[in-house]
Amino acid sequence: MTSAAEEHRVIAGGFTDRVRGVRPEAWDNPAPCEGWVARDVVRHLVEWFPDFLKAGAGVELPKGPSVDDDPLAAWTVHSDGVQALLDDPATAGQVLSNPHIGEVPLDQAVARFYTADVFMHTWDLARATGQDESLDPGKCAELLDGMLPLDDVLRNSGQYGTRVEVPASADVQTRLLAFIGRNP
Repeated sequence: MTSAAEEHRVIAGGFTDRVRGVRPEAWDNPAPCEGWVARDVVRHLVEWFPDFLKAGAGVELPKGPSVDDDPLAAWTVHSDGVQALLDDPATAGQVLSNPHIGEVPLDQAVARFYTADVFMHTWDLARATGQDESLDPGKCAELLDGMLPLDDVLRNSGQYGTRVEVPASADVQTRLLAFIGRNP
């Protein structure tokens, strides 16, 4: 089993590669998330998670520059902060508490809610900016298998779009993207 720290290192590394690959003029390209541009994909990740950590575990991540000023630096400072948190041996003993999910070991909460989000948004950024859209099929299958039984809960959360119908024979990445409301 891969540790939360190693999983984040790999998945955030893939997202970082996409951020680095964005041509300056492409930051305002429309993204697959309704009403978003490419820059907003990065903004989403660097803005929601620090508040989640602070409220649930009292952890404060370092703040980088604004995504509007420098999306790469904003992402890098944020991602490096998350990685440092996961690499810190003290994190193993911390718990995140949230009224919707209860108490979860901090590293598991990061993996379940944040690293998974980075993984899925890697496709969004790649699609918006004309980069490699391929995602690890094993991780796609793991996420899809975990999400399918929670379909109603996830849909009602407002965090996912309407499920897109695709053939049952579609590859696992296509099925995952369709499940979360993307039109692959």
